[in-house]
Amino acid sequence: MGRINRKLRKWTADILDLPQDVVYDLPRMTMIGDRQLYIENHRGVLHFSSEKLRLALSKGELEVTGTSLVIRTIWTEEVFIEGQIKSIEVRDQEG
Repeated sequence: MGRINRKLRKWTADILDLPQDVVYDLPRMTMIGDRQLYIENHRGVLHFSSEKLRLALSKGELEVTGTSLVIRTIWTEEVFIEGQIKSIEVRDQEG
């Protein structure tokens, strides 16, 4: 059933010209250099420190590491952070 569901979502996205992040419930990230990161479509903050930010996603987690990280803005499904960003990692639920 999962395979049919994925094909149907892809077909719908193609026909209606919808962005993949909307159809598949994926995070959308906009990064400016290594200093600013805007993340949409998250499910909540799991951990925050000046070196690490972990966000829950619909299927897994997003981990941002860096130095001097600061949350400038946070809303229900959006977060804007600043600092020196060193890495961004998306982890699925299995790992």
